[in-house]
Amino acid sequence: MRYDLDDLRLFLGIVTEGSITAGARRMHLSLPSASARVRSLEQQAGVELLIRGRRGVRPTPAGTTLARHAREVIAQTVRLESAVASYTRSPTAPLTLLGGGSAVHRLVPQALVTFLRAHPDIDVRVSENRTPRIVRMLADGEADLGIVLDDEARDCGLAMEPLGDDSLVVVGQAGGILTGRTALTYSEAAEHPLVGLAPDASLRRWIERHVGPHAPVVRYRTTVANLNVLVALAAAGVGLAIVPRRVIDPSQALDVCDLQDPWAQRHHLLAWGAKTGPPSPATEALADHLRRASLAEPALPGRGGSGRE
Repeated sequence: MRYDLDDLRLFLGIVTEGSITAGARRMHLSLPSASARVRSLEQQAGVELLIRGRRGVRPTPAGTTLARHAREVIAQTVRLESAVASYTRSPTAPLTLLGGGSAVHRLVPQALVTFLRAHPDIDVRVSENRTPRIVRMLADGEADLGIVLDDEARDCGLAMEPLGDDSLVVVGQAGGILTGRTALTYSEAAEHPLVGLAPDASLRRWIERHVGPHAPVVRYRTTVANLNVLVALAAAGVGLAIVPRRVIDPSQALDVCDLQDPWAQRHHLLAWGAKTGPPSPATEALADHLRRASLAEPALPGRGGSGRE
């Protein structure tokens, strides 16, 4: 029995998302087309593969088995295609992945480790940019994939899918002034000395744009260019810092509070470049490694709690 690779990719997307609609979006298909292909797949298998419910779908035991083997088949196919393509593909034409500061800080490196090991013949060029520029470059076909913020990428016309929470939090020294707090506003945080990113950093510019011209004046004890350094300074008690929750190492000794302002609730989206034709197998593979890296991220510090384990 032979299965179509695109049908297997669709089925894996549906199982991963828990929704036929989301799986169809991932494969750039309409919902009726995706539903018809799933029914055809079930007829071919001779058994139901999905349990359909009001809140989505989940795989049957047969569907779980199919998904496991489908992952192996698709991975082997990508490796085969990459090996053959290495004889014709220019080594100067790597995949281009764009992302903002928080994505490039942890999520992208984790995905690159597994992707580059699995695909030694495919190179990836990573560039850090703000969401508006990423959207323009993707729309112009200058990049293959981008990780963007939901509030700045709505209605841009690109194919996109959720890629995890990127909300902002306030961090400080464990046992310090945040102890016992579960959340605070930007104005409350600004009452204390802060450590921040350099004025031209994308995250700082994003925050300043959202707090507006009437925001309280902040006393920055110092500014740095790197999120790792920023979190380390906050952990040492130099000042509070406002950072995306997903950049925090859960094992680091920190007190973490939610930032209550509505604009602090952010989400990452994976956006696809507007190139002619379907995405290449290499682009699909890189996207899959980004999804896995997002799902495999360690448990983040709890609301209002310490980052210590």
